[in-house]
Amino acid sequence: MPKMTPSEAMAEVLVEEGVKHVSGILGSAYMDLLDLFPAAGIDFISVRHEQTAGHMEDAFCRLTGKAGVVIGQNGPGITNYVTAVATANMAHTPMIIISPSAGSASIGWDGFQECDTWNLFKPVTKASLRVPHPKRAADVLRTAFRTAYALRGPVLVDVPRDYFYGELDEEILKPSQYRVAPGGIGNPEQFKHAVEVLKGAKKPVIVAGRGVVDADCVETVKALAEHLGAPVACTYLHNDAFPCDHPLWTGPIGYMGSHAAMRIMQDADVILAVGTRLSYFGTLPQDGINYFPKTAKIVQIDINPLHIAKTHPITVGLCADAGDASVELLKQLREATKPCADLTSVYNRVKSELDVWYKEIDEIANESTIEGRMHPRKALEVVGKFVTDNNVIATTDIGNTSSTANSYLRFKNPKRHIATLTFGNTGFAYQAALGAQLACPEDTVLSIAGDGAWGMSLFEVPTACQFNLPVIATVYNNGAWCAEKKNQVDFYNNRFVGADIWSKSYAKIAEAMGADGYTVNTQKDLAEALDAAKKNRRPAVIEIMTDGTRLAPPFRRDALALPTRFLPKYEHLDKKHFAK
Repeated sequence: MPKMTPSEAMAEVLVEEGVKHVSGILGSAYMDLLDLFPAAGIDFISVRHEQTAGHMEDAFCRLTGKAGVVIGQNGPGITNYVTAVATANMAHTPMIIISPSAGSASIGWDGFQECDTWNLFKPVTKASLRVPHPKRAADVLRTAFRTAYALRGPVLVDVPRDYFYGELDEEILKPSQYRVAPGGIGNPEQFKHAVEVLKGAKKPVIVAGRGVVDADCVETVKALAEHLGAPVACTYLHNDAFPCDHPLWTGPIGYMGSHAAMRIMQDADVILAVGTRLSYFGTLPQDGINYFPKTAKIVQIDINPLHIAKTHPITVGLCADAGDASVELLKQLREATKPCADLTSVYNRVKSELDVWYKEIDEIANESTIEGRMHPRKALEVVGKFVTDNNVIATTDIGNTSSTANSYLRFKNPKRHIATLTFGNTGFAYQAALGAQLACPEDTVLSIAGDGAWGMSLFEVPTACQFNLPVIATVYNNGAWCAEKKNQVDFYNNRFVGADIWSKSYAKIAEAMGADGYTVNTQKDLAEALDAAKKNRRPAVIEIMTDGTRLAPPFRRDALALPTRFLPKYEHLDKKHFAK
């Protein structure tokens, strides 16, 4: 076996894993490894904040299927990754965090930039690994990749900073020698049961999730839907899991989702959930519609056995890859049943429900607004059309406007929607958009963020300029943290504490950082700005002046209540004084 240093061994593992770039911020702790990157053919993407690197690699993996790799200085550099790694963990995104730590001889002395990141990351990763000796550097890194792909999530590799140096004899293995690609159909007997359940369905509905996108099985799900005569709903914030131009598409479920999808699901007697864990928050009642029927039989397909029946009792669970399972299920259904005899009536029902929903959201969008300000839904109408018509990759944040976008983002193709998902952290959209642009350099990438989330992202505009990433950032300037402001309206009698945000001009800030800046307050000007930004292929920030009084329903009504106060000094804040 050839002699090499631990740094060389880790670099070679990255090369064999097909890693073409690593993201992070320069640090002395791992400089010996970093020095090898150019010769290894690995680019280093230097960001302004480590959180960005994490979100970038999350998005990069969602679009390419390849685990992203991040690195940083021991202590504060690595702790800056916590939010991004927690997001990737909730999103089931494979990621490798190479985490230098204090030197092995000084651990426990509270030295400069020392932090027990190995333990810190355990709750937000699939595994937190530690290199126990310099000779184990390559082996532990291989284990990290194996674990990240097998368990679908991030893995941390703790490396004492002195363990980058030394000598070892190491055989560099091919990935096929230490891990296998996920796949398979699990227990074949369960498919017979699933077919029997689906055979008896009178009003079947398919729910398509992230697994459909990852497994590239949209075409198979289409065929299943047509064979069963089943309308298809997309899971919360996976709006690209079924094409919006198919007559069985009903839209996304979940907060600010499609009432058409929810009303159709409400009547279902059998639900076929493909590639989804059926998340708790993503299936909560919305707008008075308790759309997940308790009497419906559920056939659930998920690659992770821990996700089967995690939130809803099932009739049949298929622990399998969404693609392989869909193909097998379709095969057996075709052998056991005839295709739906009357798709026209199903198509008509879907269209009728969609027409009602479109009218509902159109009426809200036409509410009066403050002079000089757009209704946020009017802005999203334009942005949504631009995304659909141009096959754009759209990234979304969390918050009032970003959540409302769930009603307007419609995709004809998969791997077009990258959302923060159920970790729900602000600052995600633009940072993820940079990673999406790295993954798909020829595509148009657009991010959606309110001014609150944008304040956690705008410092990365120079990164976009430095690496020539022509992301179009749409920033909805409504002057407030509007999701929380809505809570203060509904539950705290319009007492606004910490809700207001001020900025002179986000467009001008973008220009000062080297990007193109646009400020718009009409649908016409917004459409023209989007077209110009797409044509120019430069980093762009479109500041959309929207009305901060046009607020979406409370995000977590189930977690809030009118206030009760007992101390005399706070009595005037009690719910009994709430305006009727």
